[in-house]
Amino acid sequence: MRQHDTRNGRIVLISSRRSFCSIFSVLPYRDCTQVGDMKLDGGRQCHSAGVCLKEIVGLEGVELGADGKTVSYTQFLFPTNALGTRRNTIDSTSSFSQFRNASHRSLSLARANSTQGSIDAGSDLGDFVEYDPNLLDDPQWPCGKHKRVLIFPSYMTTVIDYVKPSDLKKDMNETFKEKFPHIKLTLSKIRSLKREMRKLAQEECGFEEPTVAMAFVYFEKLALKGKLNKQNRKLCAGACVLLAAKIGSDLRKHEVKHLIDKLEEKFRLNRRELIAFEFPVLVALEFALHLPEHEVMPHYRRLVQNS
Repeated sequence: MRQHDTRNGRIVLISSRRSFCSIFSVLPYRDCTQVGDMKLDGGRQCHSAGVCLKEIVGLEGVELGADGKTVSYTQFLFPTNALGTRRNTIDSTSSFSQFRNASHRSLSLARANSTQGSIDAGSDLGDFVEYDPNLLDDPQWPCGKHKRVLIFPSYMTTVIDYVKPSDLKKDMNETFKEKFPHIKLTLSKIRSLKREMRKLAQEECGFEEPTVAMAFVYFEKLALKGKLNKQNRKLCAGACVLLAAKIGSDLRKHEVKHLIDKLEEKFRLNRRELIAFEFPVLVALEFALHLPEHEVMPHYRRLVQNS
């Protein structure tokens, strides 16, 4: 290892029989104050991500290192051998997911007690509810009070009165607001942003349905945690698409650049703000980018049916 320069490349580990084991990169440690001294073209300076986000829009409850302050995120990280005891069982993924969710809930509760003044109670409430991929796409939402269910001895039917689309949309948003007061966006706005995300990712960038489904899960988790608002909604949507594309696809450099160009054009974002917002979204998701199947498949099925 010492004979080779591993600073700017990847390290691939193989066994004596030439079978693949793992691959990783080595990044040198740099203090956040040193990162902010990087020069850009024209002699301009780019500060660290934490400083940039204070100047633009932030995510509520997400703490970043800035001005010499170092923030540790070790509570979000788990050992890679967490599945070692049940590696050969069918329920290994589900058991690890349950372990992770339980740990996250306890950690969120501890953080809520320690930072009670900086985060709204409604925002904390979203951390304790287990994610349901069918919640925001439930077809019962648009019906609201205009639905009437008739139950007969052998079958059940539903009658939905004709209502103006504007009144139906208003009633749906009011019902959603009553049930989730901590969410700052309306349900119609959340669904509109998801349609824009799908159109950009599939039609303009050529990503497949699993990647779009992962972006939907990231975005809905942020929404249900109360992290979205009118100012940062498009930055969150763009960052979720970018993270899903990196995790779900093997992107080359020009493909990443093309995706960022499309996000900048579609959502009317500043490229520098979008890239700086990627890490706060990652922290808000608690670094849980690898999703269990039961969270992704419902979105995938709906995307396939609507395509």
